[in-house]
Amino acid sequence: MTVPATTSAPESRQHFVRVSYDDPLGAPLLDDLEREYDARYGDVHEQPARTEILRYPPEAFAAPTGAFILLLEGEEPLSGGAFMRYDESTAEFKRIWTHADHRGRGLAGRVLAELESEALRLGYTRVYLTTGPRQPEAVRLYLKNSYTPLFDPALEAEEIGIHGFTKDLGESDRGADREVGSAAV
Repeated sequence: MTVPATTSAPESRQHFVRVSYDDPLGAPLLDDLEREYDARYGDVHEQPARTEILRYPPEAFAAPTGAFILLLEGEEPLSGGAFMRYDESTAEFKRIWTHADHRGRGLAGRVLAELESEALRLGYTRVYLTTGPRQPEAVRLYLKNSYTPLFDPALEAEEIGIHGFTKDLGESDRGADREVGSAAV
């Protein structure tokens, strides 16, 4: 079931919706994420990316403790992301992704802002997330949006491995305008 969001993207045909993680509307984004993960990490991971993408049940990303949010243009999914409960005060952001055909338009940053707003609305005060060493655009996205790295940024990405980040949420974060390219968590 698609639920209209309470906020809209600035472009007239673009809008956010909240859907179930297994809603067919989100499938093109998750399929593109799978393709990209396999291309970037297929030589080092023993399992296909689909295993990670389906690691959590859809209920993990459902209200009242989570969300799966899509940015649509008309009915086409452009970008999206999800979160689930990490602990009582922390949301764990996952699957932040912009389809390869729509990168470079600042969509991932807008999705990140929408996820932060929704996490605040659900009572979270902090975000935790991770990204991989072969996703420099994700690292740039989080650094640009005031996320604190839980690693030494001076080290080589492959030496770091999984890149963890945190951010304390506050009222000043609600609806902030952000500009970035694609990212994946």
